[in-house]
Amino acid sequence: MSTTARRRLMRDFKRMQQDPPAGVSASPVSDNVMLWNAVIIGPADTPFEDGTFKLVLSFDEQYPNKPPLVKFVSTMFHPNVYANGELCLDILQNRWSPTYDVAAILTSIQSLLNDPNNASPANAEAAQLHRENKKEYVRRVRKTVEDSWES
Repeated sequence: MSTTARRRLMRDFKRMQQDPPAGVSASPVSDNVMLWNAVIIGPADTPFEDGTFKLVLSFDEQYPNKPPLVKFVSTMFHPNVYANGELCLDILQNRWSPTYDVAAILTSIQSLLNDPNNASPANAEAAQLHRENKKEYVRRVRKTVEDSWES
């Protein structure tokens, strides 16, 4: 069955293949275009550098009018990532626009890694360390980077 959401997701997939943004990749799981696996490589010159962070994006039939549910599968220590892997990111909530596609979502998340929003923390401990004890914050982030290589 072809729906607006499915057609749009196929366009998003085609774009990801033809013009992939640096440091991110994503594709639908083999039998379900509404469920995607993604990987974000930690940006260079950040504590997340060289990390390989896995995510899952779940779309429903209201996409692109409604954002997907995006969750890190990899363990993350970040002010805007909840313990269950869900993100607190404005474009996935109140600032969503149907013009965003999978590439835009993933590049926004990649950017968020080194530029957290401490005003809206999902992980209070990470936010506090980011503000008050950068050295310990970086140590904890580097641990998640190392963990990302094993998963």
